[in-house]
Amino acid sequence: MDRIYLSPPDVSTEDRDAILRAFDSGWIAPLGPEVQGLEKELAEATGRSHGVALSSGTAALHLALRNAEVGPGDKVLVQSLTFSATANAVMYTGAEPVFIDSEAASWNLDPDLLADALAGGGFKAVIPVDLYGQCADYRKIEPACAEHGVTLIEDAAESLGASLDGQPGGTFGHAAALSFNGNKIITTSGGGALVTDDAGWATRTLHMATQARDPAPHYQHSELGFNYRLSNLLAALGRTQLADLDRRVDRRRGHNGFYRDALGDLPGVEFMPEIDGGRSTFWLTALTIDPQVAGVDRETIRSALEEQNVEARPVWKPMHLQPFFTDCEMIGGGVSDRLFELGLCLPSGSVLTNSQREMIAELVRAQFS
Repeated sequence: MDRIYLSPPDVSTEDRDAILRAFDSGWIAPLGPEVQGLEKELAEATGRSHGVALSSGTAALHLALRNAEVGPGDKVLVQSLTFSATANAVMYTGAEPVFIDSEAASWNLDPDLLADALAGGGFKAVIPVDLYGQCADYRKIEPACAEHGVTLIEDAAESLGASLDGQPGGTFGHAAALSFNGNKIITTSGGGALVTDDAGWATRTLHMATQARDPAPHYQHSELGFNYRLSNLLAALGRTQLADLDRRVDRRRGHNGFYRDALGDLPGVEFMPEIDGGRSTFWLTALTIDPQVAGVDRETIRSALEEQNVEARPVWKPMHLQPFFTDCEMIGGGVSDRLFELGLCLPSGSVLTNSQREMIAELVRAQFS
């Protein structure tokens, strides 16, 4: 049987045609009209004033922190339950990440822990993560950051197409980072973007991402720059993918609904909650399996799926448990620790077929009998 991946790219003949059109246009150099078009459309899709297309979501986080003047000696509060890119971007600046636990209600950054931490002072920025496509509770997070004058940067790598109280993912905080990695809801093979309402941030992001080249007829540089721009060919792919965003989100939400109906009655199984007022993309469908109740543990189920060539993965290993970050401060920890211990992500890509997800559900159910 062909392998069923967790979240493979969803590409079409329209995507291929778009890349070929960009190729035939002669704009093979890094920049061109497709980049400008994608930036405009990303701003529109997220309700932002500006978008800057970049080589990755990590680059967007890094440059957002640079815009916030985060550097050596500064501390940045970072959600611990995330992919390492969120914390790595802080390290790139020379600042220190301070990790913070999640809340059970959303699996995202705990707003109460955040408020207590900010009250103590000493932080330059906060990076919540919209985990598995669900917006964090910015109704509490934004006022807390504003009260203490701390820059809020949204890691929206997984939440393009999500919303909270009708407000799109990517619109919270001073800026948001998007990812178009091959496993994301839309892809440019590799790529990302920074979206913001701050014209100064957008201009400076563009400058830093193009090696911080000064406006001179020769190559002149007055500060450190980075090679972080997205290519014109890949931007063409991004535009056709973005035009298909709603279908992709609906398909993933459909998978989530199916899994809940098919597996929700199993003992010890609980699905990632959808926050009140939120509409998740359900980039990945995630659940927890309590072995004390279920009589079977997460790893047994994951291994059974793997034996049938089905990819499933534990939820993100929290950053405070990662070897590289063991010396960093952690605030809380019980929630994210437990989610990692019990959590499992099931195949959720928009190319997953109905028959494939039915087979996956049968394999999971079989481990409980």
